[in-house]
Amino acid sequence: MCGIVGILGDHEAAPILVEALKRLEYRGYDSAGIATVNDGQLDRRRAVGKLVNLSDRLVHHPLPGKAGIGHTRWATHGAPTELNAHPHQSGPVAVVHNGIIENFRDLRGELEAHGIKPETETDSETVALMTYRYMNEGLSPIEAANKTVDALHGAFALAFLFDGQEDLIFAARKGSPLAIGHGDGEMFVGSDAIALAPLTDRITYLEEGDRAVVTRQGVQIRDINGTLANRPVTEIQAGAAQIDKAGYKHFMAKEIAEQPQVLSQTIAAYLTGDGHIALPDPGIDFTAFDRITMVACGTAYIACLTAKYWFEKLARIPVEVDVASEFRYREPPVPPRTLAIFVSQSGETADTLAALRYMAGKAGRIVSLVNVPTSSIARESDLALPIHAGVEVAVASTKAFTCQLTLFLLLALRAAHNRGEIDKSTLASHLEEVRTLPGLVSSGLSQEAAIKDVSRLLAEARDVLFLGRGMMFPLALEGALKLKEISYIHAEAYASGELKHGPIALVEKTVPVIVMAPRDALFDKTVSNMQEVMAREGQVLLVSDAEGIEIAGDGIWRYVALPPAPEVLTPILYAIPAQLLAYHTAVAKGTDVDQPRNLAKSVTVE
Repeated sequence: MCGIVGILGDHEAAPILVEALKRLEYRGYDSAGIATVNDGQLDRRRAVGKLVNLSDRLVHHPLPGKAGIGHTRWATHGAPTELNAHPHQSGPVAVVHNGIIENFRDLRGELEAHGIKPETETDSETVALMTYRYMNEGLSPIEAANKTVDALHGAFALAFLFDGQEDLIFAARKGSPLAIGHGDGEMFVGSDAIALAPLTDRITYLEEGDRAVVTRQGVQIRDINGTLANRPVTEIQAGAAQIDKAGYKHFMAKEIAEQPQVLSQTIAAYLTGDGHIALPDPGIDFTAFDRITMVACGTAYIACLTAKYWFEKLARIPVEVDVASEFRYREPPVPPRTLAIFVSQSGETADTLAALRYMAGKAGRIVSLVNVPTSSIARESDLALPIHAGVEVAVASTKAFTCQLTLFLLLALRAAHNRGEIDKSTLASHLEEVRTLPGLVSSGLSQEAAIKDVSRLLAEARDVLFLGRGMMFPLALEGALKLKEISYIHAEAYASGELKHGPIALVEKTVPVIVMAPRDALFDKTVSNMQEVMAREGQVLLVSDAEGIEIAGDGIWRYVALPPAPEVLTPILYAIPAQLLAYHTAVAKGTDVDQPRNLAKSVTVE
């Protein structure tokens, strides 16, 4: 992994490829490269680090040609070096690859038996070597590429470019997303619509197992069985893939600030003027299910943990939450009256998609919460519910998380009313509370200056603890995750009641303890746990409302004051200081906020 782009155009491909790759920087990467065909000659340029390094190399060593492929790599097999960077070339073929070739060692053994030895540490090079072998045996480029893909086990999105072929890109998709862009006498290949947005607004998404022969005249797609497939052309909306910082220093700052607006969009998409929660057809009848299973990764998993509280408390329906990377390997039994909910910002998360496929045919209904309605997870669900967060570029999720939570809350309220656990007037009261959410979040954002001040102190810490009870426990997990992701400070989160069962041993005056404590039914218990920390010289940063701070604030180190809020809304509101603390701490430390080390935005391999 991580980003692919291909062009068969009318203009020099190299600058267009680099510009398209820049639009994929948000995915995270450690090296980049491009290959072109010019006057029948295949050639490539690669560089480690940021794309500016590749641009510099192209200034000194230009790469002409109007047909080309490019790649930003996030290292899986092999260190981030120029030798391991894509495109990989073997004789007359160059290949870019997202995913993991699971049987590459077996294939290498087979190749070495034919006298073909790898030069890199990567699994991806094996694809180029196999294709080279088959072309040497007399197969055409397309035949060789097809035979190579037949031999691969694992997950992949692939684009092939061939010596002597200035009007051909071969593409294949299994497990990792890949799209074809349609132009006027030009054609394009990309990991997603964002890469192709400046080039075309007409996109065809390859389905699982598809292979595509792309020329300037169009594309021929065959499905997993080799049958010609007529995949639809989707017109992407103008601005849907727009990427700019709008004057902010970082995308993460912009996306945090956008939350009042995008939460309004989410609410407007599902909450009707007459007080109903409207879902697209076929909707969800919550009386048809005895339990809910939620599956996700990372921040989306924490959104599910939060939703568990809402569904169980409001709708009185049992909820199981699983980490996607573990779920299918447990081979859990799935009763037919199970509602399965999968959450993924990109809609392409490999582990989540694999878990969905495990549940297909077992669960009563498969529902997904996604930010990309055309994604694989959305297409393979019985019902896909867009969160309407807009393009999220920063690796650390912010606005997508709060939009996921908002949609989950609306679903829990619909389930509660559907199942007779709350009456119409109670539902209407809760929905009025939901309508106040964008304003509450705006008020929370107004505390940024105070959060920035305390973040300068947090930046000096080596370890940080987060504590919360009830719905604040998942928010503590999210706060710790955000801080780890972008500031590289070791952070852990615990349910406050677990403090005495081990974590209190970590408390000392050099370890800040961030306590999430809205004035809810568990406030007094949380404050009691906080006092235990302060009795051991722990430095407490209390996040509460003004009255909560006045009640519990004696002896605390610092505080962040949020507006008072209805209890059901506090997980969404309290996400704001968690995000801002992580952001400003990372800025104070000088880390790469939008593209933190070792992380990728969309994890499309296991």
